[in-house]
Amino acid sequence: MTSFNRKAHWENIYHTKHLEEVSWYQPKPETSLQLLQNLEISKDAKIIDIGGGDSFLVDHLLEMGFRDLTILDISEKAIERAKKRLGEKANKINWIVSDILDFEPTQNFDFWHDRAAFHFLTEQNEIEKYVRIADEAMSKNGKILIATFSEDGPKKCSGIEIRQYTNTSLEATFSQHFKKITCVKHDHKTPSQNIQNFIFCAFESRN
Repeated sequence: MTSFNRKAHWENIYHTKHLEEVSWYQPKPETSLQLLQNLEISKDAKIIDIGGGDSFLVDHLLEMGFRDLTILDISEKAIERAKKRLGEKANKINWIVSDILDFEPTQNFDFWHDRAAFHFLTEQNEIEKYVRIADEAMSKNGKILIATFSEDGPKKCSGIEIRQYTNTSLEATFSQHFKKITCVKHDHKTPSQNIQNFIFCAFESRN
């Protein structure tokens, strides 16, 4: 993907499409929230949401009483929109504008959440770098939740090819640094009423 400007692509998406128009629009991220509760993530846990710029996950986490939240997104526009939606509550969030592959963690996180960012990395060196960054960022016994399109899901999103995963292939991708806790499938209904099949896998850090 050396000739593809990932940041420019996503800035354009968030400049030209309304929140309710994007395929990943999800007023309540129920699967993520349920798995977070199942993993017994504490209210004082340090949480980071990768690619969570304009996601509603942070709204629900604030309502649930989580206090240490970081949102990372490649798109400055996406984060601007989230800040505007949250109003004064936005001041409670640590916002980072960065490509995940350029992210240099300055603290350790207890919970790493990624719904539909990881699967846009299709080159092996990018995938391996992502896993290394996640490993470096995690606290002892930290948990990560990765959601990607399954083999029954789309092969593209927002005009970009993605990499599909199965339980087995996602576990293998993270196995060097993380051990699998659970995997579940989820059918996401887009605003245009299409169904996208996701796989959500939770892991625990081996460090």
